[in-house]
Amino acid sequence: MKIEIWSDVACPWCYIGKRRFEAALAAFPHRDAVEVTWRSYQLDPALPGHYDGTELDYLSTRKGMPPQQVSQMFDHVAREASGEGLNYRFDSVVVANSFTAHRLIHLAAAHDKQDAAKERLLSDHFEHGKDIGNREYLTSLAVGLGIGQAEADELFTTDKYADDVRFDVEEGRSLGISGVPFFVIDRKFGLSGAQPTETFSAALDQAWQDANPLVLVNSAEGGACGPDGCPA
Repeated sequence: MKIEIWSDVACPWCYIGKRRFEAALAAFPHRDAVEVTWRSYQLDPALPGHYDGTELDYLSTRKGMPPQQVSQMFDHVAREASGEGLNYRFDSVVVANSFTAHRLIHLAAAHDKQDAAKERLLSDHFEHGKDIGNREYLTSLAVGLGIGQAEADELFTTDKYADDVRFDVEEGRSLGISGVPFFVIDRKFGLSGAQPTETFSAALDQAWQDANPLVLVNSAEGGACGPDGCPA
């Protein structure tokens, strides 16, 4: 079973959704048969490489949201994150374009480190105030994952993996995805948003049953009991 997750490193609900999905997957009896792939998505592709202001400034000026409304939203999302064991610190978030971070996730995928890269980027962005557009930070993250310095440098000296990011975005658009996180199972089932763990569990069960229907193998009826008893 293949699960594709469209997500942005700069999306607070994407990290919450990741935790809830992981909880459902951990309890799924067929989890070893599930392949998870992270797909790129950008909430604000026009954002500069580095935005000179806080997350509150960014949302209130570029998105036109009243500061008080933004603060209330931060409080609500932080409480939801806390319920999943995450410690969001919106006052320390560094606002930056996530395009190169998505390229790093594709690079990590080539080394079977995609989920680890995604986890680090989300945690560092929302919990530790790291600049996800900074070359030194991204290079250090890549090297820490066991990726060679030369390959990490290519993210800044070439356009490697840029087309992969753009392809993910376009493919998501073709599927009708207009917000993240968005979970696609076997290209048949879709879940939008950071759903409760129970919803993810139900979706996994339904998708598995759809892909692996029960087949009756006996050609003749045998003795059996039912609601009306056990006929001779």
